Amino acid sequence: MITLTDRQKMILKAIVRDYTSSGVPVGSKALAAQLPMHVSSATVRNEMAALEELGLINKTHSSSGRIPSVKGYRYYVDHLVQPDPVKANDIDIIKSSLDGQFLKIDEIIETSAQILSNLTSYTAFTLKPELQDSKLSGFRLVPLGKRQVMAVLVTDNGDAETQTFNLAPGVTGDQLEAVVRLINDQLVGKSLREVLQALQTKIPQEVTKYLQGPEGFLKIFGDVLTQAAQERYYVGGRLNLLNFSDSSDVDELKSLYTLMDRTDDMATVLGRPSDHIQVKIGSEMTNAILRDYSLITATYEVGDHGKGVIALLGPTRMPYSRMIGLVGTFRQELAKRLTDYYRYFDQ
Repeated sequence: MITLTDRQKMILKAIVRDYTSSGVPVGSKALAAQLPMHVSSATVRNEMAALEELGLINKTHSSSGRIPSVKGYRYYVDHLVQPDPVKANDIDIIKSSLDGQFLKIDEIIETSAQILSNLTSYTAFTLKPELQDSKLSGFRLVPLGKRQVMAVLVTDNGDAETQTFNLAPGVTGDQLEAVVRLINDQLVGKSLREVLQALQTKIPQEVTKYLQGPEGFLKIFGDVLTQAAQERYYVGGRLNLLNFSDSSDVDELKSLYTLMDRTDDMATVLGRPSDHIQVKIGSEMTNAILRDYSLITATYEVGDHGKGVIALLGPTRMPYSRMIGLVGTFRQELAKRLTDYYRYFDQ
């Protein structure tokens, strides 16, 4: 474990804050002028040499100044960072943007990603509350004409998933109505996980009583059920990557954009944060594509409806104090908005 003196901590903190603000390597003269105690440039240089030996700062080739290393950022985040108070104007923007008329929870979550990316100029991710314990509240089929039908699956939190399909030759409306009654009688009130399990075991045999070739229908029901049960995240500010990425490698940027489109891979990157705001820096993330970036993640809790995740992807040279403060405030406001939304459906 690294042990620093109070003066070394102040110098490291000043280097991180200066460099994340300006992007310019920090020299001893500039540091000496802003420290709260009077010290000479020579003393500051000695302390910087000690911090460099510990691997917390690095000297750049083009300047005599120093920049934080990944190890230095880590020490700063773990021991020195203090979240900045969020500006009243930013809080007003968050509240007013979340105060719109939303018909689905997904619309709130998607809008949230865009709000957070606009506030920070980084790339934001929002993941809706965990859905494993959501329950099936209804399933129905809506005729659309010309043997086309829309399957509608509704969960107890007000979400609805739909999928359109064509009826197989020989299947009648009466047969489908009987199958829909069967599903509603046996599965309404069960968690989506239990419904998926039933779909693998007893339901196919029950459906064959009404449909001679039930495979097509079971696939449609399974698809819309899986769609309702899967974790879904939204991305705001994809193009912001081009503004803060240090990479000029087109293939690398393509790989990064591809990563953001892969639900399973991004779920691994986002992980399952604790109740505390977490910061992952560079190589601490599971994917090598993200070695030059930092990820701030936090959960938000919506009572019995579970926990969701918000995350912010930016450069390692991000102003951590401001970003951590914003993420903390944002998750509180998002939780309040979603609690109000669910309260409406729980009545």
